[in-house]
Amino acid sequence: RVNLVESGGDSVQAGGSLRLSCAVSGVTWNSYCLGWFRQAPGKGREGVAAINSRTDIAHTSDSVKGRFAISRDGAKNTVWLTMDDLEPEDTAMYYCAATNQRDVWYAPCDPRATVFDYYGQGTQVTVTS
Repeated sequence: RVNLVESGGDSVQAGGSLRLSCAVSGVTWNSYCLGWFRQAPGKGREGVAAINSRTDIAHTSDSVKGRFAISRDGAKNTVWLTMDDLEPEDTAMYYCAATNQRDVWYAPCDPRATVFDYYGQGTQVTVTS
């Protein structure tokens, strides 16, 4: 059973940085996407970043491009979201996600387009001005 556990959420001032971690377990797929999503109060879920487990090619959404980066360590079964220059608009619950790519290992993992099947419980990020 796939299990995703996020950590690292905190309250920081605008301009600060945070690094979120996600411990991934139960994955037996040969190729999969790992991603980060967020949901602010009263808003829908937004895809932030995603990475391909075979190619390590990553994609980030335009709203965080240049400030956020996704990375992973397959040996440690961990995926991170490094967030710099945080803005109050980044305040949200952040979720780790995973999905099986099956035979299409070369397909891009796009946080805005890829359908993710598994999500963690989330970690709260609050950015104050």
